[in-house]
Amino acid sequence: MKYFKKDDNSNKLICLLCQHYCKLSSNQIGICGVNKNTGSKIENLVYGYISAINLDPIEKKPLYHFLPSSKSLSIGTVGCNFKCPFCQNHSISQSHNIDKSNYLDPKQIVQLAQQYQAQSISYTYNEPTIFYPYIKDIASIAKQNNLKNIMVSNGFQSSEVIQDMVGLIDAINVDLKSFDKAYYKKYLGGNLDKLLNNLRLIKELGIWLEITTLIIPTHNDSDEELTNIAKFIHSLGDDTIWHISAFHPDFKETSLPNTSIDTLKRAYNIGKNIGLKYIYIGNINYTNNTICECGEVLIQREGFRVIKNNLINSKCPRCNKELEGVKDINIDSRASSEAPRLKIL
Repeated sequence: MKYFKKDDNSNKLICLLCQHYCKLSSNQIGICGVNKNTGSKIENLVYGYISAINLDPIEKKPLYHFLPSSKSLSIGTVGCNFKCPFCQNHSISQSHNIDKSNYLDPKQIVQLAQQYQAQSISYTYNEPTIFYPYIKDIASIAKQNNLKNIMVSNGFQSSEVIQDMVGLIDAINVDLKSFDKAYYKKYLGGNLDKLLNNLRLIKELGIWLEITTLIIPTHNDSDEELTNIAKFIHSLGDDTIWHISAFHPDFKETSLPNTSIDTLKRAYNIGKNIGLKYIYIGNINYTNNTICECGEVLIQREGFRVIKNNLINSKCPRCNKELEGVKDINIDSRASSEAPRLKIL
């Protein structure tokens, strides 16, 4: 795809990476802080410049129904198209300071994934949508080498990018941070309606989708809001995975308490009562087993660690039902133990 177009009513260029569709004059940088109108094109300033790279268990994304027990080479840059006051990666997401000493071209990223025996590459840590030109070049090479591609995102891609992701991005975890339109606009810098439309489109296009909600005390933890979130997720399909994640004070939200286990369990029960099949509690040391409809434990977990993977060719060993979302491989559970930080930056 082309990542920009000319504005018919001015000499500006319109960035096509996210739903902000920034109209940029020459030398102007978009809301994300990393895409610039250089006169004849919009240049992705962070292309190739890595701020973070690690070898992670895929459960840490979190993805629980996609290549369970596998390892994912995870990379991020700097910048974001949101301004979340609770961001747990704010040191890179809210930074526009590009360290140009850490350049890795797409082929090098794929070679690293192969070197460390990862089964996928995850684009994460900051918002990957804003460095999609880099992602696409990596993902294309990764596909040629039988590697999967994953995005961990706020879900604010342009519709053009989502359409372009088909065949390149195999799975995505999207944050559904609230169900309050005013909150999304004022505090996060996004648009709830556009996000919900994106989630519908991702699901329709067959990209594997799991959804995460960080439950923040006093912000989005009411029964009404949790019910609205769960109802929307259920509308995408009762097998759509919902990760409910515990908040801890960070960035500009340091006066709020940690999310209590009672609140997390309340959210879990709300989702179950609405009819969601798979709900997982994260950001605390909690047992998150995947259980088949027949009652068989398919995957045993503690935190992000898989203790035992009982799937046989992605199917239940008792009733032979295939678990939704599981793809291609069934890896020894030892692969998902905490992986070391890579020594390349």
